[in-house]
Amino acid sequence: MSLALVKNSPFDVLRQRIADAGALILDVDGTMAETEEIHREAFNEAFVAIGIDWHWGRRVYKELLRVAGGKERIRAFDQMRRSGPPLSDAVIARLHRIKTDRFAALMADKGCALRPGVKALLEDAWAREQRVAIATTTTRVNIDALLAPVLGNEWETRFAAVVAADDVARKKPAPDVYLEVLSQLDLPAASCIAIEDSGNGLLAATRAGVPVLITRSLYFHDDTFDGALGVLQDLGELFV
Repeated sequence: MSLALVKNSPFDVLRQRIADAGALILDVDGTMAETEEIHREAFNEAFVAIGIDWHWGRRVYKELLRVAGGKERIRAFDQMRRSGPPLSDAVIARLHRIKTDRFAALMADKGCALRPGVKALLEDAWAREQRVAIATTTTRVNIDALLAPVLGNEWETRFAAVVAADDVARKKPAPDVYLEVLSQLDLPAASCIAIEDSGNGLLAATRAGVPVLITRSLYFHDDTFDGALGVLQDLGELFV
């Protein structure tokens, strides 16, 4: 079912705004799929592999998700410790490489479905020849691990722009990923819509001038999102 076929709903105005946008710009982790638990598992396996006595439970990981970027989260947690020498940059980089490999292996083994409404939103946008882009602080390897099984190995060709963690100097909540996407799309920020699940994502897009639609995710389901165009439990609500 397309957005155009859904009528007489509280979301009618939002649906029309989405359909009229110059481009849709999507975050990945938490927004397109609930990948964060797999990331958390991969981090914990990396700690075991390198012989570090750390384990991130859900409560700790929720706080660490306020920090954008995997290496940055490792550094933040290391700084929270009350004893022991700090990890070197080389050790953090090695940990993150192992974690990335473990994430890819876990995704290949378990898979991770797109969240409700995501595939329908993408297909709907492509059917009306609307441009779709990705703005994320995860890596392209991680994006590929998620999207290749559901959209095919050539998934990147379906997106007008893909800007990931290593493509910009600063991660969210800095606006860099959005500014780079807008530059590649050559569109005014106000004509686009960002789809995010976190406060950092909301800040990043807003600072770039892009209106934001929030879809609540596992780790940010109880956050407030002042200034968003709308807040949905998931994108499937648009197609009901």
